[in-house]
Amino acid sequence: MNLKPLGDRVVVEREEAKGTTAGGIVLPDTAKDKPQKGKVVSVGDGRVTKDGKRRELQVKPGDVVLFTSYAGEEFKLDGEKKVLLMREDDILAVIG
Repeated sequence: MNLKPLGDRVVVEREEAKGTTAGGIVLPDTAKDKPQKGKVVSVGDGRVTKDGKRRELQVKPGDVVLFTSYAGEEFKLDGEKKVLLMREDDILAVIG
């Protein structure tokens, strides 16, 4: 399935949660924090400004980004693969 976001929305694949602590303790799924870091999979065409022009997004596919913990909506694609669909405003920074 190819997901193409609209407007200023971005599809992000969340980084996997770590299964162990720094001390080697194995964490159950319920105790894992959801990572706030992920890779941009696809982006929309951009936001339409008040003067009617379209402003391109500042992120592009392949960028690794940081986002807020409650950013976006989570969707399942192709069975088990989960992605987040969020607005560009929910992205805090690009890493790299």
